[in-house]
Amino acid sequence: MMSCNVGTADRIVRLVLAALLLAAAASGSLVDWAAVGAVFVAVVLGLTAILRFCPLYALLRIRTCPAEAR
Repeated sequence: MMSCNVGTADRIVRLVLAALLLAAAASGSLVDWAAVGAVFVAVVLGLTAILRFCPLYALLRIRTCPAEAR
């Protein structure tokens, strides 16, 4: 089972970055391949923030959430 490894501050940063990347892709200021990459990264950041689980953090054994939230 997935346990929480993404804390509140980390979630906020991920959501803000995801929103900025989506806005940049939607504005047309990025070339096609960069816009696709930005959307992909935004989706990954958004999902990891919503699920409070980051597979890369799990692999590296990093936890930014408090112990009681696990």
